Amino acid sequence: MPNHETVSRLETTPLSILDLAHIRRGGTAADAFRESLDLAQHAEQWGYKRFWLAEHHNISGVASSATAVLIAHVAQGTSSIRVGSGGIMLPNHAPLVIAEQFGTLETLFPGRIDLGLGRAPGGDFAVMRALRKSMQGGGHEDFPAMLEELRGYLAEAQAGQLVTAVPGVGTNIPIWLLGSSGFSAALAAELGLPFAFAGHFQPDNLLPALDIYRRSFKPSAILDRPHAMTGVPVIVAETDEEAQYLASTPQQMFLNLIRNHPGPLPPPVREIQWSDAEEDAVGSRFRAAIFGSPETVRAKFENFLKLTQVDEAIVVTPLYEHAARLRSYELLAGLAGLSRPQEAALTAQS
Repeated sequence: MPNHETVSRLETTPLSILDLAHIRRGGTAADAFRESLDLAQHAEQWGYKRFWLAEHHNISGVASSATAVLIAHVAQGTSSIRVGSGGIMLPNHAPLVIAEQFGTLETLFPGRIDLGLGRAPGGDFAVMRALRKSMQGGGHEDFPAMLEELRGYLAEAQAGQLVTAVPGVGTNIPIWLLGSSGFSAALAAELGLPFAFAGHFQPDNLLPALDIYRRSFKPSAILDRPHAMTGVPVIVAETDEEAQYLASTPQQMFLNLIRNHPGPLPPPVREIQWSDAEEDAVGSRFRAAIFGSPETVRAKFENFLKLTQVDEAIVVTPLYEHAARLRSYELLAGLAGLSRPQEAALTAQS
């Protein structure tokens, strides 16, 4: 009898990259931008499907605050990989502004732009006040209406429409809903949109949210079946020990957030000084993480994909040394059998 379990999910699941343009300790935002572009160019060659950038504010170690501008920078320096937001925090902006920005991006780079949308502020209460001016609205009850308004600006113009996004109207840019709970999962299911879950920092909610999305999904003109993606932290190194050492950088990053002292990306260390409670809190953020040698990562990633049944995975690898980050993504591409450059150029638009 044939053994159907021999099919590799890792080799059949599209992989993408989520980047925050992290600023290294001792580095600059300009360094972060150069390295983000360099990573995207390598990712395109290695066959990754998407390169997404996330909106964050008032965090001294994250330079992706002007997300649409950085998307343009990356798209200009690449030729085939899809580039987009993972995501734009819609309550921070007027829907018309987002429609015009992404309409401009789609006009400049046709067929390559994704618009992932989230509800979080991308910062603290002070950030919300500075961005939104009014603290009225912007919660669960407003997000569906803002999304509907935005989708209207990107659709074909209607008779009597008073406000039109130019450019933007008629572009129908692919929209993804992003979330770390069941709210966006349920809304994406109701609207028949693709859904991306923040498994890279809220892994405990991953399976419940995917279940809500799949059980509640209603076919639409966009999708006839659910299409789910999740973020997952991955570090591939030559040995398990080296990967765990490199992982101390994102672990320290989350520890600093927990201590309310966010800052530049720290170098790796052999031992982290933390309390038991802090270690548990950081560990909870990395329950879905896949760190190790190529052999270890292959086995863990196969199990993760079997468990979640996601259609795509978007990988997060915030390492201190740019060369180590490139090497991790290169090793992962090899494990997954991603397309080589000439193949990637032909398939990235699909």
